[in-house]
Amino acid sequence: MFKRLSVIFFFVTFGFAEAQEIKLKGRIQDGSSGNPLEFANVALLNAQDSSLVTGGMSDLDGSFEFNAKAGKYIFRVGFIGYLEFYENISLGQKPNVNFGTIKLQPDAQNLEEVVVEGVTSMFESDIDKRTYNVENSIVAEGATASQLLSTLPSIQVDEEGGITMRGSGNILIYINGRPSNLSGDDAESILSQFPANSIKSVELITNPSSRYDATGVGGIINIVLKKNENLGFNGQVNASIGTREKYQAGINLNYGTEKANYYASYNWQNRWQRENGFGNRTTSLPNFSPTLEQVQDGYEKEKTHLIRAGVDYSLTENGTLGIYFQGNFDDETEFAEINQDNLSQTGSLDSSFVRINNELSNSSNYEGGINYTWNIDSLGQKLYTSLSYAYDERSQVEFYNQEFFTSEGASDPSKRLSQVNDRPRTSHLFVGQLDYEKPFNDKASIESGLKATLGDWTWGQEFSQGDQTNDFNPTPVDTLTDTYYFDQNVYAAYFTFKNKAGKFGYQLGLRAEYTDQLGETDRNNEYIPTDYFNLFPSTFFSYTIASENELTANYTRRISRPSIWDLAPIYQVRDQYNLSIGNPYLKPEFTDSYELGYMKGWERYLLNATVYHRFSTDVETRITTLTDDNVAIQSRENADTRASTGFELINQIQISNNFDATLTGNFFYSKINANNVEGRDLSNENFSWTLSLLGNILVPKWFSVQLQGNYRGPIVLPQGQIEPQATLTVGMRKDLFNNKATVSLNVSDIFNTRKFMITTEDPRFTQYREFQRESRIGTLSFTYRFGGFKEKGAERSRREGGDDFGDDF
Repeated sequence: MFKRLSVIFFFVTFGFAEAQEIKLKGRIQDGSSGNPLEFANVALLNAQDSSLVTGGMSDLDGSFEFNAKAGKYIFRVGFIGYLEFYENISLGQKPNVNFGTIKLQPDAQNLEEVVVEGVTSMFESDIDKRTYNVENSIVAEGATASQLLSTLPSIQVDEEGGITMRGSGNILIYINGRPSNLSGDDAESILSQFPANSIKSVELITNPSSRYDATGVGGIINIVLKKNENLGFNGQVNASIGTREKYQAGINLNYGTEKANYYASYNWQNRWQRENGFGNRTTSLPNFSPTLEQVQDGYEKEKTHLIRAGVDYSLTENGTLGIYFQGNFDDETEFAEINQDNLSQTGSLDSSFVRINNELSNSSNYEGGINYTWNIDSLGQKLYTSLSYAYDERSQVEFYNQEFFTSEGASDPSKRLSQVNDRPRTSHLFVGQLDYEKPFNDKASIESGLKATLGDWTWGQEFSQGDQTNDFNPTPVDTLTDTYYFDQNVYAAYFTFKNKAGKFGYQLGLRAEYTDQLGETDRNNEYIPTDYFNLFPSTFFSYTIASENELTANYTRRISRPSIWDLAPIYQVRDQYNLSIGNPYLKPEFTDSYELGYMKGWERYLLNATVYHRFSTDVETRITTLTDDNVAIQSRENADTRASTGFELINQIQISNNFDATLTGNFFYSKINANNVEGRDLSNENFSWTLSLLGNILVPKWFSVQLQGNYRGPIVLPQGQIEPQATLTVGMRKDLFNNKATVSLNVSDIFNTRKFMITTEDPRFTQYREFQRESRIGTLSFTYRFGGFKEKGAERSRREGGDDFGDDF
């Protein structure tokens, strides 16, 4: 089982006269939240002098198990930041002793007074996911969630908002374990609405088991937002300022009582970012200049407000009710000036266009939910149910003015255009689920559940155009005006069984999903119903060679369903030479994933190596077609297959007490076969790699420094590739006022190398395009923490259930 590198596991045994071996077991929980405490120290102390006799450490689910000889002991359980639990025990009457559930209470005094100087690992690994504790990330201070993700190993975020993990796209984004229906054409625009300071951790699930949604061929990224659970009244405020008008501020409040925990937060962003792009297309079409060169310069202004509030209330000793609300509001203004030059064979100017784009948009997203957790018994049997609803609406209006100039630079009013594109959108999303967990013993357990995800989306577009014939007064263009309605309901059930026999562990799972969806176009009054039923098995195996030394193997089957952005058959006009359109007949993509992993931990070094292979059918991919009018139309098609084989190596090194580094390398070979698309030869393949370095340096009593570097190699496409990209970010932090305040400074993309570049090759044309959103940004941030922790009266850590020893400490 994976553990934090910084946790030192010790197991000491002294001989006793008695020869009888007795098995001790139990479970450790947080006394406030009921969450399991992993890696807590469990020990038997000599009753005479309190010296250590034997002991162990709790597992990821809070359970522990070890053997001891008969005798009288002091039983102790401890965890940093919690009151220790003690009990006098006498072993020898029973061959097995069950301590039941031991609940540790937060130690208010220690949490306020003890300061540990050293570097703490941000990275934790489990059998089916990796967790990055980004709450204290220096390089992401003042950034957005999208920029935060780009600093993490295994993740790549391009300038068009595309997210890949281990070189694979089709990533499923969760917010607090739930799918998001926030406004936006891509993941980047959704994630930009969440400031990095509102995020506690990021979970990367590279090969999800059957208990997770089957969607997400490339994996699942779960963003966990901050929610304090401390006793008493406490909170924090933060603010940051970045170069070229980038501002962020937020407040997080929490009030905890014996039976309830109330929390609320507000985060605000006001960001201005420059944008520029370049494109070059060559073609041999008759009656057209052979080269089209486009240069874009502009900016984006965005204001966001994120409001969250909720309560977790203990209705009974074993039952907790949770209620939450979230509001997300976004206002954007975009401006771009695009110069388009038509060049002759010799490079001289044939003609040119100057296109001015202005875009105004605002969106509102409301989400609320209720959940109930019932801890049925002290052995870990649990029932969890939840229901949530989200409503999203967006208004977006784009204004275009276009001027035409001859080769001599003279304006031609007859070719002037005035265009308006009104694109309203709404959506509703219901998610309901029921999960049940039952351990049969300390090693075997089952999980099962039901889930329904019901969503509907409405996308509209009214495109109007004016020219000299109507005094440049825009009137609707029927071929570019339409509304698309899309309903998608997914019903799921799953079952998993987990067991461990000696050093061998396994988890077997099966998920069944039924999908019912309907697409409808307004203009053609076309109905496109689709429904399908699929089974998704998963298997996970592990073999523990020794402590911190483990082999793993797993297999899963996944699905990627086309989204509204891929399906809507409405032309989106970038400019008169570039259009994009969805494909309402896209089929879902299926992927079989295989992984073989090895983990070995030493005192200051953790090695995590994984060999993986993915084979996908009906691969959703982008295809660009050039019309006889020299217009490039980008659409989505289902390619036959994609195969990807790779090797990922994670090296986590504690170089000294004040210096650690995580170096991640991912090397993979990809081949895509899209010969089925329009009968063209669109197969392509390449070898690529990504490298990521995250380093932390502590200068004791002064400040800490964080360094993050990232390189992504080329990504293969049916018609070319996405070109390589590299970035380097540095930040430093200083604690003030007895660690109640923190000031930090970072500079992202120091060398200004973060550009999205794509090359497209086709028998009719060759195209190179690059786009860069301002990425070299200096940010100064300040955080202040107030309030403290207050104990629940005289309540101490306690034990519930288990065996009665009759003699309390």
